Amino acid sequence: MNRNTPPALAEALAAGTVVLDGGMSNQLESAGHDLSDDLWSARLLAERPEAITEAHLAYFEAGADVAITASYQATFEGFAKRGMDHERTAGLLGLSVELAREAATRARAEGITRPLWVAASAGPYGAMLADGSEYRGRYGLTVAELEAFHRPRLEVLAAAGPDVLALETVPDSDEAAALLRAVRGLGVPAWLSYTVSGDRTRAGQPLEEAFAPAGEADEVIAVGVNCCAPQDVDAAVGTAARVTGKPVVVYPNSGETWDAGARAWDGRTTFTAAQVTGWRDAGARLIGGCCRVGPQAIASIAALLGRTD
Repeated sequence: MNRNTPPALAEALAAGTVVLDGGMSNQLESAGHDLSDDLWSARLLAERPEAITEAHLAYFEAGADVAITASYQATFEGFAKRGMDHERTAGLLGLSVELAREAATRARAEGITRPLWVAASAGPYGAMLADGSEYRGRYGLTVAELEAFHRPRLEVLAAAGPDVLALETVPDSDEAAALLRAVRGLGVPAWLSYTVSGDRTRAGQPLEEAFAPAGEADEVIAVGVNCCAPQDVDAAVGTAARVTGKPVVVYPNSGETWDAGARAWDGRTTFTAAQVTGWRDAGARLIGGCCRVGPQAIASIAALLGRTD
């Protein structure tokens, strides 16, 4: 196989553990970019796309196998508030995948020979609202209405050719049901990851019930949690593996807490690379970090899992 054509991600998960990248926003902020905006990192798709490529490259260089695109908060509705029409927004969504591919190409030019993949991020409806709703769920919308919101964006992202769709930071099972319907027939596999509190979704549903539908979805190659406290991962990994029988994806935050009103992080870091061996042993096959987890932590994870080029 040509080294520029990696095996399917599902095949890699069957063979071993894959390292995800870390937080896009913290990496951009560390490079001096101001993200105090409702579009968050998605704004740089239009204004500073080269900065996003550099952020992806930093994670590949650190040992990540998968780059998650900067499209988490990129939606037709969100960009429309900035005067961008449907065509322009579709172009930016496609660009998010192209930038991650460009970073992979540059990484290979630097001598990185391991397979590299691109996951196209689709954040929850609450991310578009930019008011912290993704940590609460329960938007007052039906499953059909949520499906209608997600499907057009997923169609564009899938057409851009990612290796997988990352249906991430999902706060409740109703939105998960909408997303599972929205990815049908797109021809691109997906992972589904909830944001959780303890043994429940942010909206309060038991994880055992929340994970179950993903186990029956042919499009879904991994199920798990992200954008949660590291201490909430342990129980979730075992539950996801047992309920779905599928590989588990985990990428928690640093352990600090996001204050939506102050738009700032509070508390202390509790995430350590050493935690990942327990997650791996419990069934996690995609392991990385979310907000406030940077390249240094990803490098530690990669080393701990024996990642080599």
